[in-house]
Amino acid sequence: MKLVKLKFKAWRWRDHGLLLVVLLLLVFLTSTAYSWTRENIDQLTKWRNSRLSPVIMVPGSSATENRFDSLVDKLNETSPVKHSLLKVKVYSSGKITYSGSIRAKDNEPVIVVGFENNQDGYENIKKQAKFFDMAFAQLQNRYNFNNYKAFGHSNGGLILTAFLEKYASQYDVTLKRLMTLGTPYNFNEATLSHKTQMLADFIKSKKKLPTSLNVYSIAGTEDYDSDGLVPLGSVEAGKYIYQGQVQHYTEITVTGGNAQHSDLPQNQQIVSLIQTDLLDKVDTN
Repeated sequence: MKLVKLKFKAWRWRDHGLLLVVLLLLVFLTSTAYSWTRENIDQLTKWRNSRLSPVIMVPGSSATENRFDSLVDKLNETSPVKHSLLKVKVYSSGKITYSGSIRAKDNEPVIVVGFENNQDGYENIKKQAKFFDMAFAQLQNRYNFNNYKAFGHSNGGLILTAFLEKYASQYDVTLKRLMTLGTPYNFNEATLSHKTQMLADFIKSKKKLPTSLNVYSIAGTEDYDSDGLVPLGSVEAGKYIYQGQVQHYTEITVTGGNAQHSDLPQNQQIVSLIQTDLLDKVDTN
């Protein structure tokens, strides 16, 4: 009889021990699930309530993340709201570094993304678009913005176009306006009788572009058909990519002083166009 009682007690303690383990496991899983849910709800709330709408700028080939320093200075000279400047550099190894900062309560900072590999050529453009995607993912995760504007000078416009067609759809983030400046959509070709592989690929994938987007393509003309480097016809080839696919596509030609390709970002007409067409309207009331 004692043996039976001992066996019964041992079984009862084992049963209670197993029950305790199960209860502790349930408490742990419930706590973890609650914490994960709370964290995700908080993250989603931050994203929905975010007032941050950065202007992300991409320089052209051979240029660095310092390319738009003068442009930002000119914007801040006349803007009622001063724009912070954050510079991002993406290395070919995947390393990403930051310099500068976003000022508290600055809802429209300028973020410049540059690349260690800043060389010309279609293969490099595709690599740079991938590097831009890496930077964009990190920026969006860090700052929780739900919309932005973009500006690309020269090949920077090609990088942004490649990003929009290949990577942008994976983000629940709206690109409100895109402005490209002196962007050679057909590289050095002045006419469509010589269509580059890059232009053909852009046209083929244009259905992936966001239909709500407003695009401004600006060309400089040092003479009647070129800004001294990029043929006017190459800039105008952008219409075969964007026109009829996005909400609005506008072509603008800038002439006069500082209309040469490398001078365009410092051109006062360009500064004015950025203020009126790219940046958000400031409520001064």
